[in-house]
Amino acid sequence: MEARARRKERVGIVVSDSMDKTIVVRIDRTAKHAMYNKIMSKSIKVMAHDEKKEAKVGDKVKIEETRPLSKNKRWRLIEIIKA
Repeated sequence: MEARARRKERVGIVVSDSMDKTIVVRIDRTAKHAMYNKIMSKSIKVMAHDEKKEAKVGDKVKIEETRPLSKNKRWRLIEIIKA
């Protein structure tokens, strides 16, 4: 049996938990501007699957990339780091 590839893991903040078994997570990162060398903060929002509905708004969570679960969900909740 061959091992599967490493899956991406990200840490982010829950910004919405109003959907059923779905949370919206904001992932922040910093990047240096190519021309001006200024440090800029960038963020994206992704939808993640939360089977037990345990994450709440403001929680710091770890999510993992997975197969497509719906039209927009490609991540799932691994653990809640800080409630």
